[in-house]
Amino acid sequence: MKTAYIINPFSAKKNYKSFLTALESRVENPLVLVSKSIEDSFDFIKQNWNDVDVFVAIGGDGTISTVASKLVNSDKILAVFPAGSGNGFSNETNFSKNIDSLLTKLKKKDFKLVDSFSVNGNLSINVSGVGLDGNIIEGFEHSERGFSSYIKITVEKYFKFKPIQVKFEEKYKQFDGEYMMVNVANSRQFGNNAYIAPQADMSDGKVEIALVKKFPLPAGLSFAYRMFTKSLKPGKYLQYISASEISFTVDSEAWHLDGEYHKIKSPVEIKVLPKSLRILV
Repeated sequence: MKTAYIINPFSAKKNYKSFLTALESRVENPLVLVSKSIEDSFDFIKQNWNDVDVFVAIGGDGTISTVASKLVNSDKILAVFPAGSGNGFSNETNFSKNIDSLLTKLKKKDFKLVDSFSVNGNLSINVSGVGLDGNIIEGFEHSERGFSSYIKITVEKYFKFKPIQVKFEEKYKQFDGEYMMVNVANSRQFGNNAYIAPQADMSDGKVEIALVKKFPLPAGLSFAYRMFTKSLKPGKYLQYISASEISFTVDSEAWHLDGEYHKIKSPVEIKVLPKSLRILV
């Protein structure tokens, strides 16, 4: 089983050199790309497609999603060395910052199939959303990475944010309304062990749509506590829709896909791609 390693030096800037040093001390002549851009990563995957069985993404959820977008519905296997700010997908798929653990998994060659989903044709593997979190990610991209920076931007955006208007297809019309954010969750967490959809299952053929209404600050503290303790439940400020396909309109184009900012126009179509991605285990 031949392995290729794709490093995003921007998201992994504090970690990638030590990873590379450790890798080169354990693996003879590893096939490595320190990527300059998304296109650079895509070219590398294309050039090595016929010879490589496993592609290892070194970075955050956005890096992983970029690599995964070329591996879906193929016999290639995705592996991860988490080096981002949130690492939600790697947390949910049991990848750690232990290179020896990764190399042991690579020797065993075992994999499992998980779902992915698309937002107007754009791939997502973890959690994507529109509303407050889309605005937060837009601000986050122009600031220092890190959890403390994320919290600071969240607080700043929260007080300025006006709810978004969402209208669903006829089947889900009862959920029309104003929301602070709409999250599409393939896995349970954003990252940093913040669980927006504790009931989500990456292999059930569905996503969980978390509809979050704007809440007063005291309720927000309770919401945050429940999010970090995996105990969020439907209530006054939170509803869930479980679906394999769903469409809606929203008066905002500020989305994030796996933690990366995107502008996406309405109407929005969400489609699950069941068991479309092979993950190393």
